[in-house]
Amino acid sequence: MEAKVISGGTRFTSLPRSYVRPESERPRLSEVSAFEHVPIIDLGCNDRSQVVRQVGDACRVYGFFQVINHGVSTEAVERMQEVAAEFFRLPVEEKMKLYSEDPTKTMRLSTSFNVKKEKVHNWRDYLRLHCHPLEKYMEEWPANPPTFKEFVSNYCREVRCLGYRLEELISESLGLEKDAVRNILGEQGQHMAVNFYPPCPEPELTYGLPGHTDPNALTILLQDQNVAGLQVLKDGKWVAIDPHPNAFVINIGDQLQALSNGRYKSVWHRAIVNADKPRMSIASFLCPSNDALISSPVSLLDNGCGPTYRDFTYAEYYKKFWSRNLDQEHCLELFKNQA
Repeated sequence: MEAKVISGGTRFTSLPRSYVRPESERPRLSEVSAFEHVPIIDLGCNDRSQVVRQVGDACRVYGFFQVINHGVSTEAVERMQEVAAEFFRLPVEEKMKLYSEDPTKTMRLSTSFNVKKEKVHNWRDYLRLHCHPLEKYMEEWPANPPTFKEFVSNYCREVRCLGYRLEELISESLGLEKDAVRNILGEQGQHMAVNFYPPCPEPELTYGLPGHTDPNALTILLQDQNVAGLQVLKDGKWVAIDPHPNAFVINIGDQLQALSNGRYKSVWHRAIVNADKPRMSIASFLCPSNDALISSPVSLLDNGCGPTYRDFTYAEYYKKFWSRNLDQEHCLELFKNQA
């Protein structure tokens, strides 16, 4: 099979035309500044009411935050990063055995975002895995590197526990019972994207991923500690989120924006690329069950004005999300109730 991935070991000296963004859509890297006020929440704090308040403020004002003392072991994180790097160092012929452009596959190596539909590609390869229930999906995961299944499954279990803790805090911050959000989301799926961004010869002309929101409920992102690349939209401007030691970045996804009746924001974010160094990020997604009905609790319907979004199932939403380009208008707009 032809090597369609960009992590095949070739060092590009110029950007292939299919990756060059129109001038109006380029990242304008010189205009981006570091974001000085990233909320960093210590989950080890004994004052739960303070943590709940901090989570609520971050979800409402920013749509994202970072967490430290989060309970995911250093060993699990280091092994996950180690085996992910080892996977992308495999010979391209080995990796291409897993290649697919079919977004419905539960395990695949692919590139860009949706190469069948998009006009301009993104400077990214990624390994996409379904991770829950583990016993259902682990068997189809890569057998090479040999430690892959063990290390990744251990990481997935710990990250899922963190996700549940965060959903309880988010639920309480909305004035709901702590299990209310989890009850609405149902038996949540868990996916992972291991993103690899090779050095890019002209980073100002393209993206790793263009601006988008996440279609799921909650994203737990392990940033590359050595190479920055994550940027979020704040007050109409893109700002850089530098890696924080031993922290995860937590993104609110579209489902929590809908469930909270718009109180909490699904954050617009993007990934830029680096001219000199490869970058890796590992995103874990908690997703409602396909038949979960996303509907705001009555207590969140402000002033009797009713729900901002119509009720929908996650399966309906996800199908609509994948039928579009990543950087089109916010998919949630298609589910808004008419004023």
